[in-house]
Amino acid sequence: MLNVHQYLNIRVAHQKDESKRSIARRLHHSQQTVANAIASQTGQPPGYTRKKPAALPKLGSFVAAIDAILLADESAPLKQRHTAMQLYRRLVADHAYRGKYDQVRRYVNKHRRCRRETLIPLDHSPGERIECDFGQVAVDYPDGRRKTDVLVVTWSFSHAVFLIALPSQRTESVLHGMVAAFEFFGSVAREVWWDNPKTIATVVLKGRERVLNGNYAALASHYRFDPRACMPARGQEKPDAESGVKALQRRACTPVPVAEDLAAFNRHLLAFCVAERERTVSGQTQTIGQRLAFEKPHAIGLPAHRFDPCISRPVTIDKYQTASFENNRYSVPKRAAFTTATVKAYIDRVEVVAGEQVIATHVRGRGRGEWIVDPLHYVAALSVRPHTLDHSRIFKDWALPGIFGELRERMDREHGRNSGIRQYVRVLQLLSEHPAQRVGESIRRLWHRLHLRCEHVEEKARQIALEGSSPATPPETDSAPVVKNDSPSARQTDAPDTGAVKNAATVGMHPALSIHVPRPDLRRFNQLLPSFQQGGLALPQGESPDEYLNPFPPARPAAAAQPQGPEAADHAGRA
Repeated sequence: MLNVHQYLNIRVAHQKDESKRSIARRLHHSQQTVANAIASQTGQPPGYTRKKPAALPKLGSFVAAIDAILLADESAPLKQRHTAMQLYRRLVADHAYRGKYDQVRRYVNKHRRCRRETLIPLDHSPGERIECDFGQVAVDYPDGRRKTDVLVVTWSFSHAVFLIALPSQRTESVLHGMVAAFEFFGSVAREVWWDNPKTIATVVLKGRERVLNGNYAALASHYRFDPRACMPARGQEKPDAESGVKALQRRACTPVPVAEDLAAFNRHLLAFCVAERERTVSGQTQTIGQRLAFEKPHAIGLPAHRFDPCISRPVTIDKYQTASFENNRYSVPKRAAFTTATVKAYIDRVEVVAGEQVIATHVRGRGRGEWIVDPLHYVAALSVRPHTLDHSRIFKDWALPGIFGELRERMDREHGRNSGIRQYVRVLQLLSEHPAQRVGESIRRLWHRLHLRCEHVEEKARQIALEGSSPATPPETDSAPVVKNDSPSARQTDAPDTGAVKNAATVGMHPALSIHVPRPDLRRFNQLLPSFQQGGLALPQGESPDEYLNPFPPARPAAAAQPQGPEAADHAGRA
């Protein structure tokens, strides 16, 4: 076969009117070879052309078996198809193949080369398309290195990216991440593209038809975007999201980030997203931030109200005052027992809603068979079963200030076990109206008093709540509004005069509805008993009127105190 230099000599000699026979004799080529070189249109020798398929002396008898295996692979899942090495091992084991692996590899590659798909470059309009996907990265937390799920949201036109770490890839995480992404960008694309996870599409129909997850459909309806899904096993249909996952792993999280918790890691990811806006994508002249600013006017604006990123389930409250959700139990107040409610599960908490009102909020349980309870939900039931206070894990694990334990011992000692536990239960019930710090402070201020009772703690807690209020600062929501009483007995028994305190809940109400009637105090009826004398009625020997009219008298010696019979101490009505 002639090379290009020999072609050059032949064609130049013929150009100088030398005959083909002379050229062939002088250059030692046949006249046909010289004629082909002269007739060549390119002036170069033709490439090698095989006249017939290459022979396969070792593999030829196994071609039919290989074709059958490759044909069966076309209907198998992508990750369960034969590689060339697996096919070679199968030929050796099942068909007694004695050839080498390279022959099998070349045949398989040739067979699959003609079936590989090609790609077409895409060009999207501004505000048209957002692509989403999940990626996983390793993060060093105080308890060790863990895999963390990160949602990647990328605009196809500007390539602006948003990353947020989430506890899982479940539906509530998808909703929370999407809402956070839309609020970060300040707008929504007309199309949002995903793969086909169950959190997005519950059923994959023919072509691109999908049965959407109900919660994701509600999200799409709220933000008015078109939910689109890629074809199964066609990740190349959302290349920007795949590039975003690679950027997350290669640039945002290399080296392995160190974070105290998920919130700290999210701050790291947010800083990366903001810094990316200063980068210029290859082939573009503007930065990502500039292209995003150009893209936002073409996108859909955010609605007036924020989407509630949770999943809801109707439940029936059982006899243990708990709502069951995903094999975990969450407590509710006693008034909601045996009723129907709705559980709203967020990524970090669970809310129980009844009658359009949130009646309980708990931290989301991540395990199975957990009891997530609030002891305050059960203090109302202690009025009927006070002795369960010592036999329930709910109250044994209740972390209260140490003064409460000392109060329990003192009330058992002063009032007896039965009456003392009822007195203590009534103090615990005050925690539904006052914070534990306020009730604990009330106990400390009254600790000097002999025969301390729950009524004393209640009055002192109310007094402290009023002392903490001022005309410029509204009172806490757990303190009740009061109406000034100018009667002589009220001036002696009520808290110091602070004027009429206005509750925030009464704003906009009729004035008559803002009037508060103080709680009844049975001790005030002592003035009407015939055994007392104040201006006509006899008082017990050694007692003064101030000691009965003042709810917080000074301490006096134990010998001066009147003894209390066991019947009065054990009377349940006293608590």
